[in-house]
Amino acid sequence: MQILVVDDELSMREYLDVLLNRAGYQVTTAASVKDALALLEADRIDLVISDMRLGQESGLSVLKAARAHPVPPEVILITAFGTPSAAVAAMREGAYDYICKPFDNEELALLVQKALEKRELLRENKQLRSSLIPGTGNFWIGKSPAMQQVWSLVEKVSASRSTVLITGESGTGKELVARAIHWKSTRSGQPFLPVNCAALAEGVLESELFGHVKGSFTGAVANRSGLLASAGEGTVFLDEIGEMPHPTQVKLLRVLQERKVKPVGSTDEIPFEARILAATNKRLEGEVKSGRFRQDLFYRLNVIGIDLPPLRERKGDIRILANFFLEKMREELCRANLRFAPEALQLLEKYSFPGNVRQLQNIVERAATLCEGDLLQPSTLPPSLRGEREASASSGQVAISVGFSLERHLDEAERHHLLAALEKAGGVKTRAAELLGLTFRSFRYRLAKHGLSDRDELDSKPVNGAGRERA
Repeated sequence: MQILVVDDELSMREYLDVLLNRAGYQVTTAASVKDALALLEADRIDLVISDMRLGQESGLSVLKAARAHPVPPEVILITAFGTPSAAVAAMREGAYDYICKPFDNEELALLVQKALEKRELLRENKQLRSSLIPGTGNFWIGKSPAMQQVWSLVEKVSASRSTVLITGESGTGKELVARAIHWKSTRSGQPFLPVNCAALAEGVLESELFGHVKGSFTGAVANRSGLLASAGEGTVFLDEIGEMPHPTQVKLLRVLQERKVKPVGSTDEIPFEARILAATNKRLEGEVKSGRFRQDLFYRLNVIGIDLPPLRERKGDIRILANFFLEKMREELCRANLRFAPEALQLLEKYSFPGNVRQLQNIVERAATLCEGDLLQPSTLPPSLRGEREASASSGQVAISVGFSLERHLDEAERHHLLAALEKAGGVKTRAAELLGLTFRSFRYRLAKHGLSDRDELDSKPVNGAGRERA
């Protein structure tokens, strides 16, 4: 981090130079407003520390110039004349903070650390927002070499019409990659239609993909176009392709080869132009060997393969992702001062995240919601991250104190089990309901009660009307 020290006294410039260098910062000094402005133009400055009085000039001039910079650094002003009016003027012009002489070295060091942390967070958030994928509220981000390689592949394949198979563990962001490919392609103005192959029964899935004609089965009261035809020149995303029933695999193979669909109950074939993207959290090579997935369909789908690394293999992205999810929670909860304690971020960076990015987002949401102050301490994180076991009634380790609410405790436990079941089921709601011993209708009601029914990261919804109840 580069710090610019501005002071008309040589002794103070030298003192701060030594102090900040010992703390590991790179330091440049200036004796006047003119010199400071020249350095601001010439170098990338992360933080300016300026005296309020610079001979006949004012440190406010340095502050205004710094804040007007295309990439404005944070500014801390130092003065021997600490008056309320001066502090108000400095903060109004955008100073990070204000410190009076004589100052304590540790106080200044902490102020510098906090100012630079703020700048880094703003820089990361700007980077994240520039990576937002239109219409999703999500983003593409990753500093790790593995994710940069994935992004490079996305850039290359978006220009083609080749079928792409996206693989990776549950929660790694496979649908996000599919949306990014669509967004960066010439098809971005056309529909992006996702369908979860694991959530629909065989007959329903075929109708969803290929369409049907009136009277072809009970409930077919009118002709209906399938996704492949109704997508136009857009993209159809086949999520959880590894769960597709074998008879449907046979029909899909022919469709991909002929680029024509035959609606259920019809003898007519309809050409289509949509691009096919598919995803799975299974290793399809193993499914092919076991006979559960057709080898010819695998090769037809895997023209280009993109494999997403789990979050535990890109630890450097955890802090960036956590801060981005926290920013979204600040907006949702209208709590602008929420922030992580350093110890909480350290725990997140050490955790293995079996549920990947989706689990990290859920953890940040939980912590932000339960946090009583502005600082997310380790205590707001799940016990598993802190190396503790969940308290259970059977072990007699239920903590009850003043202010304990049984209703809130049970609600939180229910929400935790719903999320855990969805995680284990790979986001497939019908499976998650079975894991909890619930009917699908009851499971869906409980999701809605906890505000989880419309979360994109928990489920890819079928489009064009096929209901979940038929799964």
